[in-house]
Amino acid sequence: MVTSEYERRIAARFATFDQDGNGYIDREDFSGAAKALLAEFDTAARSDRGQALYIGAEAFWQGMAGIADRDGDQRITREEFVNGAVKRLRDNPERFAEIARPFLHAALAVAGADGDDTVTVEATARILGALGVPGDVARAAAASLDTDGDGDGRIGEEEIVRAFARYFTVPE
Repeated sequence: MVTSEYERRIAARFATFDQDGNGYIDREDFSGAAKALLAEFDTAARSDRGQALYIGAEAFWQGMAGIADRDGDQRITREEFVNGAVKRLRDNPERFAEIARPFLHAALAVAGADGDDTVTVEATARILGALGVPGDVARAAAASLDTDGDGDGRIGEEEIVRAFARYFTVPE
């Protein structure tokens, strides 16, 4: 695929992180995502799960800033995001999965993951919706993640982490 097409696709992903729509990604976007998830699942911020989600959001922010915030101003512009994603993550989606995992793990716990780190398709759609994905798209995306073939309607953490990394780092 032509690099400019790849960059265009990654730039479109920028809006997913820019939760407040101010034109850049910053720490507040990650804490805002955590707050939205806590509200969606009626979970107190001071609970163990709430605190884990905020810690995961901060770790995710720190990882993203380390990869993409080239000028060190604690804000990631669209250009920094595109260049960070293209140059540092395109050939290493596992790195992106590493920085996203603490947040995703905590989000699944908030959504009611059971002992084997799985959540329902419905809960996954609610997570996506809380993060700004339109309802129909969230439901379709969540349903497509139940790929283990057992028909139980549950999605594992590994499936979610891999899909998340693939969505943000690999052209579709």
